[in-house]
Amino acid sequence: MALMPVSDALAAVLAGAEPLAEEMVGLDEAYHRVLARDVAARRTQPPEAMSAMDGYAVRAADAAIDSRLTIVGEVAAGRPFAGRVGPGEAVRIFTGGVVPDGADAVVIQEDTIADGKHVTIKEAAICGRHIRPAGVDFREGDVLLRKGIRLTERDLALAAGMNHPQLAVIRRPKVAILASGDELVMPGAAPGPGQIVYSNGYALHALARSEGAETIDLGIAADTLEATSAGIRRARESGADILITTGGASVGDHDLVQQALKGEGIAMAFWKIAIRPGKPMMHGRIGAMRVIGLPGNPVSSYVCAFLFMVPLIRALTGRSAVHHQRERAVLGRDLGANDQREDYLRARLEVRDDGTRVALPVSHQDSSLLANLAAAQVLLVRAPFAPKAEAGTPCEVLRLPV
Repeated sequence: MALMPVSDALAAVLAGAEPLAEEMVGLDEAYHRVLARDVAARRTQPPEAMSAMDGYAVRAADAAIDSRLTIVGEVAAGRPFAGRVGPGEAVRIFTGGVVPDGADAVVIQEDTIADGKHVTIKEAAICGRHIRPAGVDFREGDVLLRKGIRLTERDLALAAGMNHPQLAVIRRPKVAILASGDELVMPGAAPGPGQIVYSNGYALHALARSEGAETIDLGIAADTLEATSAGIRRARESGADILITTGGASVGDHDLVQQALKGEGIAMAFWKIAIRPGKPMMHGRIGAMRVIGLPGNPVSSYVCAFLFMVPLIRALTGRSAVHHQRERAVLGRDLGANDQREDYLRARLEVRDDGTRVALPVSHQDSSLLANLAAAQVLLVRAPFAPKAEAGTPCEVLRLPV
């Protein structure tokens, strides 16, 4: 099979990916969930004119410098004044208190002198000053939260203020992760001859969860067709929306993932894409479960998951923005000409005093080097057959999660 362009591979992964079913959750459960419906305010905020400061509610026409007004009452938050402010009168008011009828200004307490039943004004009142008008924040019926956004802590505060105890959100996708390889041992174990410590799954689980998915750990399958096939069946039985395999995607005698996937009835959309790192990546589908077969090298596994799994999760959760956004930068060092594969170089990002962003590729781009991946802030994107480029040449980067 010829190498598929990255854009075509991503289009295949996202083909038909529609938001999952919605569910109602309480505000405490809604953080970082994706809204399934627009949300309109159920109330006006503030419902009445409120004082923005501690002081005295007055009629501006009465409150010139050295005016002496009679204090006829007091307003605290939640305890309105039942009467009306008449000529020559003032009401003691505290922040958040309802401005009483008749008053059209608040004089802050620092600009007054009170002597029991009277207050002397030392700074002339201005009509409307220190008053929050009714509806200055929002009004009943205003649509303030839009379908497709991922809810922040600020959005939750707004939803609560709009009087919504629950929100309709998209169900979290279930992402099952299956590793493959006799050479893998868990962290903390003593690797035997030829063995390596398993690391891919920790990045993949964290990346999927950070995008709003639930994850299912299917463990490490031995390098047998039976073990790999059993792992795939467990993914289906768990109700996974996405199965991520890592390792066993190449063409060696012990790389059995593609064979197992086909044996379980999974229709493969592609195998091998024109990307570096990560050429031996696979994608297929059986029923509602989508499969992404990642390479085993840790950097290849992570980069491909970032480029393909993340947009798929976003699509299934109904995010309004699915694709990674490229940013402009300049090269921090010379680069040679590229071959037929789209290259994603791990790079540090520096910002000059003038605001220019400089992408400095790490010195070694081998797909097994975890330390360089951890040190990178961006992926520097180079198109297939890009000519050699000198330091200072414009380039495009994708920011990695922080």
